[in-house]
Amino acid sequence: MTRYRTIFGPIPSRRFGTSLGIDLSPGKKQCNYDCLYCELAAAKPVESIENPPAVDEVTSELKAALKEHPDIDVITITANGEPTLYPFLDELIDRIDAVKNGYRTLILTNASTIHLPHIRTTLARLDTVKLSLDCVTPECFRKLDRPVPSVDLKKIVEGIREFRKGYRGEMILEILMVKGINTTDEEIEAFNRILPTLGADRIDIGTVDRPPAYPIEPLSYRELHAIAGKFDPSLPIHIAGRHKAKEAKGAFSDEEILTTLRKRPLTMDDIETLFDEATRKRFEALLKEGKIETKRIGGLTFYGTEFFKQKVKKSKKSS
Repeated sequence: MTRYRTIFGPIPSRRFGTSLGIDLSPGKKQCNYDCLYCELAAAKPVESIENPPAVDEVTSELKAALKEHPDIDVITITANGEPTLYPFLDELIDRIDAVKNGYRTLILTNASTIHLPHIRTTLARLDTVKLSLDCVTPECFRKLDRPVPSVDLKKIVEGIREFRKGYRGEMILEILMVKGINTTDEEIEAFNRILPTLGADRIDIGTVDRPPAYPIEPLSYRELHAIAGKFDPSLPIHIAGRHKAKEAKGAFSDEEILTTLRKRPLTMDDIETLFDEATRKRFEALLKEGKIETKRIGGLTFYGTEFFKQKVKKSKKSS
């Protein structure tokens, strides 16, 4: 298999399918955040990427990798840091569009530059945009994501709102939960004021599942599920994670299954985690009887009884 400097994978993902990644900072971590949970080593946040790879190099490697790995689902733009700091992103997307041959395109960004009109225009050309939004209060944001001073949370929230107005692809928000920082009732209440105004197709909540840069502890699946229940029911919340705790399995009656799905639609991954074998059989019977509905949202199939009626609420001044 050919070794590339800027291309990695393919990597299987439950959320996005098989992904071929593009790393726009292949030499070292270059990010305007220094998040507590980052899987990369701690590093001082920066405003720009030094010595970025040339568009020609990235494109050449991508073309070769696509020939080597034709059975992928998505081309993912990312970085050892923040990909929107890459100075030639718009030109690179031009080149990707010319060779992608029907594959979907995705970017994983911390949303720090979404307030800039030219960044919104560039991101709008991609099929899926996944934006991190770990906090919606300044105190939490500074403590958890540790950005450069120039990054403004209020501008990020306003930028996401503005981006959603014109974007026709899938917009996914991701919240990485860290115990005691963005899991407090105060922060969840703030999320419930802000998130319904952003119009996300899906909101992934997860926790640390790789060794973090700083000493923080992951939440259990049971804890994540409890937190998910605190979010506004109108929100398309999905619990994301590679490892699910076996102790989360439990026995549910028919009514308890329906009540659970009424409060929070679940994916099959969630159902396999939460329900024991007997409950799974009851679930399947209810599905066959038409008492449980399915809906495809943001690339995942959800099972529920009263699906989120997502309405983008009017903007509130506070963030």
